[in-house]
Parts: sequence; C-alpha cells; structure tokens
Amino acid sequence: MRVKAAVIEGLNQGYAVQEVELDDPKDFEVMIDLKACGICHSDDHGITGDVPLDPPVIVGHEGAGIVEKVGRSVTAVKVGDHVCTSFIPSCGRCKWCATGRMYLCDRGALITVGTQLDGTHRFHKLDEAGTGIGQLCMLGEFAEKTVVPEDSIVKIPEHIPFEHACLLSCGVVTGWGSAATRAGIKPGDVVVVWGCGGVGANAIQGAAHSGAGRIFAIDPSEFKLEHAQGFGATDVINNAGKTIEEVLEPIFAVTNGQGAAVTIMTPGVNSAEMIGEAYRTVSKDGTLVLTGVTPWHVEHMNANMLDLIMGNKTVKGSLYGSMNPRHAIPHLIGMYDTGQLKLAELITNRYSIDDINQGLADMHANKNIRGVVVYE
Repeated sequence: MRVKAAVIEGLNQGYAVQEVELDDPKDFEVMIDLKACGICHSDDHGITGDVPLDPPVIVGHEGAGIVEKVGRSVTAVKVGDHVCTSFIPSCGRCKWCATGRMYLCDRGALITVGTQLDGTHRFHKLDEAGTGIGQLCMLGEFAEKTVVPEDSIVKIPEHIPFEHACLLSCGVVTGWGSAATRAGIKPGDVVVVWGCGGVGANAIQGAAHSGAGRIFAIDPSEFKLEHAQGFGATDVINNAGKTIEEVLEPIFAVTNGQGAAVTIMTPGVNSAEMIGEAYRTVSKDGTLVLTGVTPWHVEHMNANMLDLIMGNKTVKGSLYGSMNPRHAIPHLIGMYDTGQLKLAELITNRYSIDDINQGLADMHANKNIRGVVVYE
C-alpha cells in the first residue's frame, strides 16, 4: 500500500515528505496504523550524522497506534489492539533478556542498520527500482503506517490517548528511569538534571518521585526552565553565557560545598566539554548518569581521572532509562492513571506529517518540551 512518510534523503537535509510503498508484515511482524509520534532529538541525530544512518531512511521511534495487520506466528497482539512501540526490541531469549535487562537485548545492535530482522526493507521508494527505505530502530514512525517486529510492541489500555501514550515509547521511560532506576537517588538527595527537554523533564519527574530533596534544573532556555518547575524542579539555573563556576555556585551553596549526590545529563546533544562540566557538579561518592546522546565519534570525556578515583565517584551510561519496556510502559501508565505521572503537560505543540519540518525547527528553537506528530 502507499502511505505518506517523512524521509531523510541525506545529511542536513531535513525531512522530505512523500508517498512511499509499504509492504505487508512478514512472519513475526505487525503493521500499525499510527496515531501519534513524538519528535525526539534522537531523530535529529539521523539528520546531522551524530548517529550514523544510511539514507534514505524513515526515523521516528516514539509512536503509538492500532494494530492493522499481523504476520504469521504473531501471538502478542491481534488486529484492533492499541499499542506503543519500543525502540529497543526484546527477544526474551538472549542473555540480557533472560537476566531481566531487556533494554540491552542483543537485537538492539540492529537499530541503526535500517532493515528488518531478516535483512530486508518494508518501505520502498516509488522509483523504478523500488529502492528500499531504512527504518530507524526497525520502526520508522514518521509515517502514517509502519511494519515492525512483534518484539518491538507493547499492548496498552484503550483509554489512554495516543498522543500521551506515544511519549512512553522513549522520552518518558528514558528520562524517568535515568533518575528513578539508574541513578540510585535516595530520599533527601540533591540532584542536578542538565538539559530540560522531553527526556530531562521526565528525569525531573523521576527524581521527585524518588524523594530528592532539591532538584536543580540546568538549561539555557527560560521556556524549558519554566516548565521544569512544573515537573518538580526546586531550583533552576540558566547557564546561557555562564562559566561553570557560576553554574556551580548555587549548587555548592546548598550542599556545604560538597556538590550534588546525582547529576543526570539529558541535553539534546552531549559533548566531552559538557560532560566535564557536569562531572564537576558531583560530590564525593556521587554519581554522574549520561543519558543524552553523544556523537558517535566522541571517544573521551573532559574529567580528571584522579579525582574520579580519589572522590570515589561513579559515571554511568543509561540506555532506555535502564528499564524494561514491557514492564515499564504499563507500570508508568498506572502512575499516569492515578495522577502520579504527567504526560499531557509534556506536549507543547502538535503537527501534521506535512508540517514535521516545522516541528524540527521548533525543537531547535527551544519551543517544545515535546512536539508530537498527530496522524488523522
């Protein structure tokens, strides 16, 4: 069938909205009639080359919709079910899945390859050759419909709006888990969240839920800092044009010069310099959690290794908030239902697929906590 999709044709070219051909699902695959998809900064990494992809490719990995078709052998869902997607598939059989770490499933190694698990494409261009179009994370959800592995979907209750549910596919779980799961926050801790977009806002929610005593939100955007307070930040620091010493001053002032127990890095694009600055906010025996994506070619961080040892500090990476999507998504929906998790408040603008480049521009202009593409 033919569907409308936003395709990356080359580096730094934005999205080319066009009709493409979509194949039916094969064995163990599902076709989803998409209803909403969040615009995550990780999708932009495919445009800039921070994450290496092979154009043409359809990104979009934070989607929700209705199952339209199922391939042979699919047992997890049926036609008509409401689902979220998971940008890391979980096979349930590899070492990582078997030991309760589905966010590290071996199939996650394939999320930038572009093909489905069998090495073929489901999307094709309308040229004579039927050129294959890749799918980021085997999802490709900046399209009206998509075909994905059964391993990449999570059934959700029908009462939750799709534009709220889609945020659970990446940004909410990633941010929340970075704080509530990976960071090891204890009641009363002073926590810093550096970068307050869609992921950072949820790291703030996770820190607040974990009992943090003070939560410092750091960002160069007043718009994002204002929203950060609504998600639980007790203190805000606009670091635009400030030295790291000026950023450190209020954090050290409330910790007797010790620094934060936990700092979580959630900027749209991380860098060695930013990581080094964030490292300086961390106290002895403190933890630095790196969640925001660093360009693939960055192989170091600007931090003093002797201080790391003598300060007994910890630096952790966090993928998908170190949470298992098949458990985390239903669990967080339960918190949403009881008013303990904010989802609607994350959405600042909605876009049609035709206006997706405006959504990209608004993200770069700091006009969104989360922009969402809504499909008719």
